[in-house]
Amino acid sequence: MTVVSGCGGNAEAEPAAKPKQATVAEATAVFQDAVVDFDLTDGCPPAAEECWDKMLAVMKPARELRKAMNAQKDPGPEFYSEAYALIDEMELGAAVGEDVASNRPQILGSAHELSDWLDEHPVK
Repeated sequence: MTVVSGCGGNAEAEPAAKPKQATVAEATAVFQDAVVDFDLTDGCPPAAEECWDKMLAVMKPARELRKAMNAQKDPGPEFYSEAYALIDEMELGAAVGEDVASNRPQILGSAHELSDWLDEHPVK
């Protein structure tokens, strides 16, 4: 006779729950908070290579915003086309992989434009 000890139950672990996708409204709030935080820290220092962390702090919520826009069926991609273009411009600046001063307008300028666009095109 074989004795099996243990807690019983299923030996296979259940898959981890997928993180909940943020709504566009939630992602917008997080993104705009990141832009405000950037502004409240007096922006970037004049010297290059000293602002990458701040640039990434704006990029991360912009990427989450894109995911939220992609997941929302209504109003859809046409409505968000200008927002997508601004996030694409930010991604071009981020693709450099460091703060070289010349990519600051691509990332940070576009982030401010996107924040303004979101104010002008609120999503319920």
